[in-house]
Amino acid sequence: MNNQANQYKHTLMQVTHSIRFRLVLWFVLILAVVMTVFSGFIYWRQVQDARSVAVTRLNIAVEHLEGAQGEGEHRFEPLVPGSAASLSQNLTAYSDVLSSEVVALMDANGTVIAGNGVLTNEQVQQLNLPASGWSGVQQVRVPKIPGVQDNRYLFINPAVQQNGHIAGYLLVGVPLDANNQLGKLVISLILGNLLTLAIALTGGFWLADRAMRPVRKIAQTARQISETDLHKRLHLPGRDELSQLGNTFDAMLDRLQAAFERQRQFTADASHELRTPLTIIDLETSRGLTARRSVEEYEKILYTIKDENQFMIRLATNLLALARMEAGQLSLKAEPLDLSELASEVIERLAGMAAAQGVTLNVGELPRVMVQGDRPTLSQMLTNLVDNAIKFTASADDPQVTISSGEKLEDNDKVAWIKISDNGIGIAPEHQAHIFDRFYQVDKARAKVERPDDGSGEAEASGTGLGLAIAQWVARAHHGEIRLKSVLGQGSTFEVVLPISTNEVDRESKSQIDRPSLG
Repeated sequence: MNNQANQYKHTLMQVTHSIRFRLVLWFVLILAVVMTVFSGFIYWRQVQDARSVAVTRLNIAVEHLEGAQGEGEHRFEPLVPGSAASLSQNLTAYSDVLSSEVVALMDANGTVIAGNGVLTNEQVQQLNLPASGWSGVQQVRVPKIPGVQDNRYLFINPAVQQNGHIAGYLLVGVPLDANNQLGKLVISLILGNLLTLAIALTGGFWLADRAMRPVRKIAQTARQISETDLHKRLHLPGRDELSQLGNTFDAMLDRLQAAFERQRQFTADASHELRTPLTIIDLETSRGLTARRSVEEYEKILYTIKDENQFMIRLATNLLALARMEAGQLSLKAEPLDLSELASEVIERLAGMAAAQGVTLNVGELPRVMVQGDRPTLSQMLTNLVDNAIKFTASADDPQVTISSGEKLEDNDKVAWIKISDNGIGIAPEHQAHIFDRFYQVDKARAKVERPDDGSGEAEASGTGLGLAIAQWVARAHHGEIRLKSVLGQGSTFEVVLPISTNEVDRESKSQIDRPSLG
């Protein structure tokens, strides 16, 4: 029993605290106020109309009473003692037109001396009306009259003149609402308002429930979503605000799912990349400890361990750089710089490595081209691209890498470009769409560079698969992009396109560069 009571109380609290209940409650309250004001206006107008009708009846009654006396100088018989009976007879003649009305004749002192109608002379005298001879209309409640629903009466009190002097007063009264139309109107308005509010309450709950249904669906879908299941979507139809909210929610889920999938893929790839060098280090260490070996064999084992350790250092460094990029922790300071000067620095720094692998670095046209960017990250981008070209060109018959730069018009905007071209192995079309993905390597066997025979260990170990991903992020952070053109077996060309530096941009050289999301 207590459980049912608690459950009922919990349900009642949920209903009363819900937005749906508050919306309906406010709607009904506002509607009730509006209907009350409107009903009051209707009732006031009906009262005015009833009063106007009653005044018209009063005027007609007076006209009948005055006209029934004839055309003589004296409209009524002289008001002298003993003449009340004759006046009463005169008033009796008007009974056919005075149904539910009050008619009385009073002397100059306001004493009823003759009367006719629904009230007796004593009842008329007890009405405590103002002094005789008032102007206008007076509303007075009379004793309950059989057959008359409303006891509110309107009275007028015209004077009766005789020989130019006021000889008395004629008192005429009619009911304000003889058929109780105002009472019926009040009942009708109350019942109509209650019925309307009941319909509004029921319809309001139905409409609110229908309107809030997408919100409940959003909440239900949100409860079903977990880190391992981000496939739920709302797909709300329509073009209203809630549909737009649902579409925004779906778009957010798409971004979250893509981010979680990238994170899972990133973790899996990083684990895979680290497992290989760790396995090699473990195998080489075990091989060196299983038996006594020559100094040359021990040196070879140590060089192998060193190479794999350097690979893990580069991998960890690139992973840290990517993590800082995604978290927005990498500070990029924009400043005007010459793209050709930056390219020359990269060529000079990598010339020794290219010569060691038999690759010729050719310098094409490098005119002065000013761009706005962060020097360290742009240098790293060009270094990654040139290093990648050297790595995959070393196996060619006459390996050559050419670096050139310039500017051109694109969509009526002037842009700067720098190209790194090689005559290496090229990239197949099916791999070109993924070449900038993290840890993506077209052929991991080709990515492995042979170590020198002297065992110096100075040559690069296998690539980490992160260089091009970092390069693309840097280009997008500078509002540019990297484009690829490659023919399998003939070579590849990576073209970096960046916005040209303008005076307006130069004045904002201290501004921060936008950070794109890593794809």
